[in-house]
Amino acid sequence: MRICLLCYRANPYCGGQGVYVKYVAEELVRQGHEVHAIVGPPWPLPMKGVTVHRIENKQYFIRKGLNIIDDQEPFKIFSPLNMYEYLTTRLNSFSEINAFSIRAFLYLRKIQNNIPFDIIHDNQCLGYGLLMMKSFGIPIIATIHHPLSIDLENVIERGASFLSKAKAVMFYPIAMQKIVSRRLDHIITVSENSKHMNNKYFGVPCHRQTVAYNGLDRTIFRPLPGIKRKKGKILFVGNVEDGKKGFAYAAKALRLVTHDVSLTVVDGGAPHHQKTDILLKNLGIGERVFFTGKITEEQLVRHYNEAELVLVPSTYEGFGFPAAEAMSCGAPVIVSDGGALPEVVGNAGIVVPARDHRALADAINHTLDDRTLLSRMSKGGIERVRTHFTWENTVRTMVSVYERLI
Repeated sequence: MRICLLCYRANPYCGGQGVYVKYVAEELVRQGHEVHAIVGPPWPLPMKGVTVHRIENKQYFIRKGLNIIDDQEPFKIFSPLNMYEYLTTRLNSFSEINAFSIRAFLYLRKIQNNIPFDIIHDNQCLGYGLLMMKSFGIPIIATIHHPLSIDLENVIERGASFLSKAKAVMFYPIAMQKIVSRRLDHIITVSENSKHMNNKYFGVPCHRQTVAYNGLDRTIFRPLPGIKRKKGKILFVGNVEDGKKGFAYAAKALRLVTHDVSLTVVDGGAPHHQKTDILLKNLGIGERVFFTGKITEEQLVRHYNEAELVLVPSTYEGFGFPAAEAMSCGAPVIVSDGGALPEVVGNAGIVVPARDHRALADAINHTLDDRTLLSRMSKGGIERVRTHFTWENTVRTMVSVYERLI
């Protein structure tokens, strides 16, 4: 098949969508298909065997003041799509994804006769341009990792003022994604929980969704020979300022743990820690929490290999890559029941109620008391990732959907 993948931000370091499109595209090529990726900036890393088509935008959402004027093309801002994107971003609307979808439609319309695609597969963009692509007469599908309604609920819950909550409502294009997702030919999603959330929030019927679990690159996330686990080292991987990741519950649990432990935090070097700094000061545990800052993938794998326990206490995850990465490296994991995390760990990890720091502390104490349990969780996690979470399985499921729709 000749397959077109769409990704509005395709660099792996600016969000999970870049990681997803890279591994899906390369695996589709390995399975014998011709793959074209239409992508927006920041640009992707090289993808072996994949033809990449770049769709420019002026990134107005992150540009302020006179910086919006391009030195090389100063009048480009007056083109209809650029002006639409500029004006809406001044109102705190994240219109980049809709603008990308329309630009992608216009580009596909130009090349469709020379490169006729069998199917177009969007990755969590869900802009109105996808409905325009239906005029091509080929199946249009999308991957929804989880509905943005969940993100909005979390931001509103944590919002300190009416203004911050109003800005959040303006930011998330939920109405658009709801309209578009219900009119596509099919939806790929990454867990049974996400499938039901797509149905609940977007109204996408469950029978028009297929679960294809995310994969993991086990040549990267693996046990490292010669690396021993450090007693008392607990690891948290995620953005500490994102309330969905549940860092506050990990911090509160740490104060109740009876063992001599420390918490290492890998948060990608997030520049803002205001709420986190206040929390740690109030809890009196600042000297037991260590932030790594921005680190390489190789350093992250080493942390997974050194950790005695990895905590993923998220209030919601559509899948939960840190849990799967930790398991693949043989690190025992304790997760919350937020979203799809119980699906990911199965019986290879311990599941506690979300938002319950006392239950999390009890689980940490119980696990560290039982060395046999730690060993069993380590081996079980490696095996579960090997059998359930491979990109080969992910893409085979997708291809079966493609063939049925075509």
